[in-house]
Amino acid sequence: MNHQNLIIYNFPIIYEILSEVENHLNFKLININQEEFINFEEKDYKNFIFLTKKKDSDISNQFVLNDLPIKLIDLVENLNVMFLKINYQGQSNQIIKNYTIDLNSKKFFKEDKSLKLTEKEIGTILYLAKHQKPVSIKELQIKVWDHKSTLETHTVETHIHRLRKKIKEKFNDANFIISSKKGYFIN
Repeated sequence: MNHQNLIIYNFPIIYEILSEVENHLNFKLININQEEFINFEEKDYKNFIFLTKKKDSDISNQFVLNDLPIKLIDLVENLNVMFLKINYQGQSNQIIKNYTIDLNSKKFFKEDKSLKLTEKEIGTILYLAKHQKPVSIKELQIKVWDHKSTLETHTVETHIHRLRKKIKEKFNDANFIISSKKGYFIN
């Protein structure tokens, strides 16, 4: 299933050329004109690039093709690189409640404050954030630490205790990770 969309805006000849080889591309082609652009909403497309003839400041994720002629293989390569960059940027920041985790810098942000985190701390927060219910210590051992039953329960508890303490000291938030009888969860 293809999740990348190349939206060709007001450039019918390029659409015709690319549509001939579409089944060999890593993206879906969508052709729109000026009338259709008026009703275009970015929220309908999670991963897209606009291919245009000229720069338009109202269009995000824009690839301007104004240097013609261009080899088809070079065009496709440039588009694939741009899709990779967009995917990388989109995956680098994760928003959890009022916080942002920058996976590249391993920092946890809230407003103008930041906190450096370890891989395990990031893994713990991301895993807890994915679940709507408390996560047991045993599940965290297996899913975040990749250990079976040989890991002492205290290791997970100690890591979470230290993480909660760091968050409380930096952001004055003692209730980000909550402990219950069934496990831990993000509040």
